[in-house]
Amino acid sequence: MKSNLSESTFERWFYAANAVILIVVALICLFPFYYVFVVSFASPEEVRQGGLLLFPKTWTLDAYRYLLSTNTFLKATGVSAFLAVVGTFCSLLITSMLSYGLSRKRLKGRRPMMLMILLTTLFNPGIIPGYLVVRDLGMINSIWSLIIPVLTSGWYVLLMKGFFDSIPASLEEAALIDGSNEIGVWLRIILPLSLPSLAAFGLFYAVGYWNTFFTAVLYINTPDKWPLQILLQNLLIDSSTAMGAVSDSSLQDVPSQSKKMAAIIVSTVPILLVYPFLQKHFAKGAMVGSVKE
Repeated sequence: MKSNLSESTFERWFYAANAVILIVVALICLFPFYYVFVVSFASPEEVRQGGLLLFPKTWTLDAYRYLLSTNTFLKATGVSAFLAVVGTFCSLLITSMLSYGLSRKRLKGRRPMMLMILLTTLFNPGIIPGYLVVRDLGMINSIWSLIIPVLTSGWYVLLMKGFFDSIPASLEEAALIDGSNEIGVWLRIILPLSLPSLAAFGLFYAVGYWNTFFTAVLYINTPDKWPLQILLQNLLIDSSTAMGAVSDSSLQDVPSQSKKMAAIIVSTVPILLVYPFLQKHFAKGAMVGSVKE
């Protein structure tokens, strides 16, 4: 009896210690986000005083007003939004069409195509060949150079193909007997049944396009076509020249630290807001193709 009590007490202390440790680790991980949020809303006087700012006495939107009053920031936000929306749509379209075609065993040349797609996941040609292809296609300094070269992923194609393989072929056969064609089957049957996979991969693509950085460094030469991440990098390096002219002269005295923190919040929050809308599909879609019934 004493042994059972001692074991029960030990387990309670063990779980309590684990809970405390995990809470401390979670707070340590969340503190940088909290600090960025707080500084972005703090008054210029408090930011200039320096030191660790845990809770501002005066909350202000001057840093955000400063960002929204500059054409450079608005253009960069528009470019990133265009990449996230249009790029994600095009990527899902190409990925789902290719995956659906490869999942049909009657497709001629199916195995060689799957082998070529698999090779793209194993071998990377490198930066220079990719740059030469984009240059020869005349897409240097074009927004489409940030979409077309990364339009799809061989790994995502294979995973989505695994999901399509799990859809009974009898559904497609019934639709074909009723007079539908291949495009109709794909639009009216396959895609509605594929919402979990589309949500999961759509989230992956959207995050990738919104965080576009390296390809923009390679292919974009004009500041007007910079995505938000490039502007954020330049803002972190030199906030006085990265943003250009400000329409409201009263915002000129906003500290550079507040500008940087506000820019980080603006570039992070939009993509975080996507998660709640896709959560019900994402849990199922994240396991797409991993288990075949």
